Amino acid sequence: MKLRNLLLYFLALPYFSFAQNNALPNAAELKLDLKKLDVLGSVLYIAAHPDDENTRLLSYLAKEKLVRTAYLSLTRGDGGQNLIGNEQSEELGLIRTQELLAARRTDGAIQFFTRANDFGFSKTADETFNIWNKKEILSDVVYIIRKFKPDVIITRFPNDARAGHGHHQASSILAQEAFKAAADPKQFPEQLKEVSVWQTKRILWNTYNFGSANTTANDQLKIDVGLFNHLLGKGYGEIAAESRSMHKSQGFGSAKQRGSSIEYFSSWQGELPQKDLFEGIDLSWNRLQIKTDLAKDIKSIQEKFYIENPGLIVEDLIKLHQKIAALPDSFYKNIKLEEVKKLILHCSGTWLEAQAKQAFAAQNTAVEFNISAVTQYPNVKITAFNQKTDDLNINQLYSAKNQTQINKITQPYWLVNQHPIGQYVLNKQSDILQPDGPLAHTIQVKLDFNNYSLDYEIPVIYKYTDQVRGEVYQPLVIAPPVTINPENKVLLFPNQGEKEIRVRLKAFKENLNGELIPELPKNWKISPAKHSFNFKNSGEELNLTFTITPATTDESVVLTFTAQIANEAYQKAFHEIKYEHIPTISYFSEAEVKLTKLDIKTTGDKLIGYINGAGDLIPESLKQIGYQVNILTEKEMLTGDLSAYDAIITGVRAFNTNEKLPFARQNLLKYIENGGTLLVQYNVNRPLLSTEIGPYPFNITRDRVTEENAKVFFLKPESKVLNYPNKLTTKDFDGWIQERGLYFADNADNRYEQPLGMNDAGEQQSSGALLVTPYGKGKFIYTGLSFFRELPAGVAGAYRLFVNLISK
Repeated sequence: MKLRNLLLYFLALPYFSFAQNNALPNAAELKLDLKKLDVLGSVLYIAAHPDDENTRLLSYLAKEKLVRTAYLSLTRGDGGQNLIGNEQSEELGLIRTQELLAARRTDGAIQFFTRANDFGFSKTADETFNIWNKKEILSDVVYIIRKFKPDVIITRFPNDARAGHGHHQASSILAQEAFKAAADPKQFPEQLKEVSVWQTKRILWNTYNFGSANTTANDQLKIDVGLFNHLLGKGYGEIAAESRSMHKSQGFGSAKQRGSSIEYFSSWQGELPQKDLFEGIDLSWNRLQIKTDLAKDIKSIQEKFYIENPGLIVEDLIKLHQKIAALPDSFYKNIKLEEVKKLILHCSGTWLEAQAKQAFAAQNTAVEFNISAVTQYPNVKITAFNQKTDDLNINQLYSAKNQTQINKITQPYWLVNQHPIGQYVLNKQSDILQPDGPLAHTIQVKLDFNNYSLDYEIPVIYKYTDQVRGEVYQPLVIAPPVTINPENKVLLFPNQGEKEIRVRLKAFKENLNGELIPELPKNWKISPAKHSFNFKNSGEELNLTFTITPATTDESVVLTFTAQIANEAYQKAFHEIKYEHIPTISYFSEAEVKLTKLDIKTTGDKLIGYINGAGDLIPESLKQIGYQVNILTEKEMLTGDLSAYDAIITGVRAFNTNEKLPFARQNLLKYIENGGTLLVQYNVNRPLLSTEIGPYPFNITRDRVTEENAKVFFLKPESKVLNYPNKLTTKDFDGWIQERGLYFADNADNRYEQPLGMNDAGEQQSSGALLVTPYGKGKFIYTGLSFFRELPAGVAGAYRLFVNLISK
């Protein structure tokens, strides 16, 4: 697809390729689209993460003011926590990307991202820019401004400590710098081959009053966005709640707000308007500065629109399309041509869909597609696959088949290349115009409406019928002919013993014969040296086993796998993420495993009880070093005999999500009193299902240490948890990822031992990362240390400390 058409394509087509259905808009929605034809304006809202956006304001701007409204989230939220599963990092970013797109389908805005990677909580903009390449992220913001051409830019956050998060501060700093840079041809001149400079009229701050922060003031611009939309039968507070509730991985389900709601704005640059965001900006066709009666034509079409027969205005829309096409080239000419073209399709009641016969196909193989169409309008002809032109008879299903070969696998563009911690590596900057990566394939369809031809580009999807959910849509996936999925991303060797690793091969093509070949550094051994495989049918799977003997020295190495088929080598693992509120997500990673040799001692019978929280991989991690982990049932937790367990561990955020856990308090205290160990992993400080977490009181705060290499102090070096069964040193805190910990404790009862101290640069030391206390014959532990990240990543020191904590 040509670059100049790329943005128009993503703005003009419905999102049905990634939605859960492909329904035509109803008459009320068509009425709004008709009203929008007469509005030529746009606004860009900028913040740092998914869920930072003001969905009430976005829905008001998109559906009441009818301006082109977009949200630019600098990151995909990769570094956050996950309330609905155990996905982290890039996988969480994929989920939150789709949640944002689901939110935008609800509130009517458009979604953009930059290449910035959410590396976790950051306390200052300076810290953020030490990790992000500020110039490259600024370049992305400038590029989007020059492409989208907003009349107004709005930031969610200020550029100082009031923002509360370094990424938040950085988003405001970048927005304000980009406001100027986008209009300066000397800034990022290489972009001007694709985009033109753009001077936005003003940049404002959407101030707020929530929590303990009130940044609103009476002298600010005030707008009531809590209006009611009679066409939609909803107020913008209701639409906003539906949109925000799509952020399920962050636990942001929201109650619907009804009635007046005031938003406040102050000015960063440009004059602060008095009554309206767009004061002094011509949003009519007059902004094209040409003589035209298009506004009169549009008003006539709007008046002629009949909700029970939208087709009555199709001929008028065709004439309007012809008149706009005759205008001199301009940005809004192209935008409005696409809007009218979409209205012609929808008002004629013409439904188009392109379906693949299968959910998955191998690259470089023929894939069969089917075009389906139904119209409610007379004299419509269709040409698909460059075949003969056919008549579409009213309310009669049309179908045509074809096949083609697709050469590239469907991979999110930001995951194509290996990347540093701060940002993704792009092959070309224009990729950021796509919020969720390229489609597997699109099909060109020509429709003739009474001999007026229009071209439509239809995404190819796959759909199936679920017995509970009904018809379900998902993207078509193009895969390598064979994928290689090792059972573990990290494999631990706590002693010199050998370990087996299973590898699952999956065929996406018929008649595949080859060899699976592992590769390791020479001081490690693996057998056999290779496995042969033979697949007859696509979709077949095969599990193969290798035996690994570790090196004698403590080290971490990478094991890679290659599937050799004739002269072609394939090295990709296939991953699928499924949640009902978003489309199925598929992506590919390198087929490799981190092998870590651990110097670690364990004690006891190694039987662990686990109480599920929001979702983490601690049970799988502990199994790797010889523990048996049983997930406790509700009955066991509440009234069961827990004495058989060496330790019981609560999953992350268990006191935020596990509604039965507070009622298990007495049974758990009895377990500790009789000699058991209870370890509680971090919980956010609100909302808590119970503040009675340990045997003695303490508070959970928002305090954290975000620098993963922050120095750790042994405040009580004689503490048993630092010495038994593993003698710890500060070297055990080398190689931690993303952070030290989060949601530390304070105001702890003096019966709690606090053996560790740590702090980010320039801050006071905190001892709230780890609380330990005896209780009866056993012990209780609360820890904000980010074991949920460190153990799955194979961080050796984190394992040694964790084992000490759960040992008697």
